[in-house]
Amino acid sequence: MNQPADEYLWPACAACGRDLWENELGRRACRMCQRRADQNLEALAGSQGLYAALAAALAPGAGSGEARVSGGTRSAPLPLRLEPLSLSARGGVVTVLQTWLVDWHDQLQWAHPRWQGDLQQQLDQVVQALRANLEWAASQHPAFGDFSVEVATLVRSCRRQVTGEKPERRISVACPCGSTLRVTVSTPGARCASCGTQYARADVLELPLAVRGMAA
Repeated sequence: MNQPADEYLWPACAACGRDLWENELGRRACRMCQRRADQNLEALAGSQGLYAALAAALAPGAGSGEARVSGGTRSAPLPLRLEPLSLSARGGVVTVLQTWLVDWHDQLQWAHPRWQGDLQQQLDQVVQALRANLEWAASQHPAFGDFSVEVATLVRSCRRQVTGEKPERRISVACPCGSTLRVTVSTPGARCASCGTQYARADVLELPLAVRGMAA
């Protein structure tokens, strides 16, 4: 028996929540989100990439516009800024991307990847491998939406440390069910934790402000 038309839910992109185009049916994510993930990965890698630029942001007062501690203050500055250090050290950007690549290899039943060289070289290797398999991941990986969000978050975090950009202001918007969602202007989409409604980027930004208005 055919499913009634009013009960059919058109497939949506796992990353941004918008309905897939007809030529995207069968994929996990839309091609626009695949391109965005590819661009974010590209921005991290290479000698001119955001990851390499973190090295210059390690000194106190670098990158974020923080003032250096003068001789008249009571305490000396930390030898390194913790935020860019946590991103550039093992356990940061490189480790997060490597964890995703291991997961992809598991999904494809491939042998686990091996890492060579220093962290910059490993970063470049893992980015190259992830970009080479993005078409498969955007088409078939069940967690591609989580992957794309995490990569975008890494890029924003690195860029803030390198350029001194402040975090985007979050605003509270109201779901028709009565719950509140906190989003930014660049959010790819959002899901209401109460009713489960998945909003695409354009849709969530059209929701009315919550009663308490904007939040920092």
